[in-house]
Amino acid sequence: MKKPVARKLVKNLLILLNAGIALMFIGGSCARYFNPVHWWFLGLLTLLLAYLIGALVLFLVFWAVRKSFWCGLSLVPLVVFYHSVINIFPVNIPHSFQMKKQPGTIRVMSWNVEQFNILHHKDHPEVKQEMLDLINRYDPDIACFQEVVASDKKQGINYLPDILKALHFKDYFYSYSLKDDFDRYHHFGRIIFSKLPILNKQTVVNNPGDYNATFQYVDVLYGKDTIRVFNIHLQSLKFSKANLNYLDNNEFSSDSNITESKSIVAKIKRGFLKRSVQAAFIKDEINHSPYPVILCGDFNDVPNSYAYETIGEGLQNAFVEKGSGIARTFSTISPTLRIDNIFADHSFRVTQFTRIKKLLSDHFPIFADMIPGGKSK
Repeated sequence: MKKPVARKLVKNLLILLNAGIALMFIGGSCARYFNPVHWWFLGLLTLLLAYLIGALVLFLVFWAVRKSFWCGLSLVPLVVFYHSVINIFPVNIPHSFQMKKQPGTIRVMSWNVEQFNILHHKDHPEVKQEMLDLINRYDPDIACFQEVVASDKKQGINYLPDILKALHFKDYFYSYSLKDDFDRYHHFGRIIFSKLPILNKQTVVNNPGDYNATFQYVDVLYGKDTIRVFNIHLQSLKFSKANLNYLDNNEFSSDSNITESKSIVAKIKRGFLKRSVQAAFIKDEINHSPYPVILCGDFNDVPNSYAYETIGEGLQNAFVEKGSGIARTFSTISPTLRIDNIFADHSFRVTQFTRIKKLLSDHFPIFADMIPGGKSK
């Protein structure tokens, strides 16, 4: 094959590849507009968006160096869907997190604590203490935890009054479903700790038969103002150990790969469908709040997904405002899984954000400082 023909063939293949990646990026960016009931497969593209953005940037540089108008294949979708890009890669200058809180600031924390390590408490009792020490070191005013295993009985390992005392909070609200009890002493649910006075506590249940169908909120008093704080945990994928091994290490023979892949896709689809219903229910509660809202939680979904955008509409994400890098919050499977979030009403001014990359749970804790009334709607 002559060189000019070979070059033309390679160029055409690159154009087709670039166009295919651009279309996938557009599909993932538009997933927020399509209900997963009929368009669940678009959610798969949201999981790939970070990689698709990286590929588009590489193509953009390649075509720009060659001074080719084909750079538009990458440039146009990146500009048109800029919102999707900054949801994953915010354009902020990295800053070190200031431990000392500024006057008028509320420090908010969100963390999936993975049961406070109760399964391994006998072998590694120090892990729970390290978790408590970390929380105290960052001194949040409001802390929202998911996957909490705790007890209101003194026989329990995670006795709530002891945890409250150790963390120096004034009050807490623990929401759980009795059908999910961990054992005869411990419940399984989510909890909000607060150093601000709690005026009202509410547990909201959408479908009692669904896992993670329960979420909670409290109204706290800040000065003379009331703030509503939501703590949510959306439907998880419920991957088995075999699923995780396959995703992390591809530890299966070719004979079992197809079966394992089908299992994973089925669980991903079910997760998208469940989260879409949960997100709509949560958003309705947010819309009916008479007070400015702060929302924390484990979304089990990535930025730009249907659930993320449904809940986040009209709110600001603390990471997008003040974060940098990718800041994954789930420690396994993929380095792009930022599935834990802190959202706030636009009446707040977010001043700083950080993620603590310390492996005490399978999630990394996140913190945001914000000033109420510091930003107009």
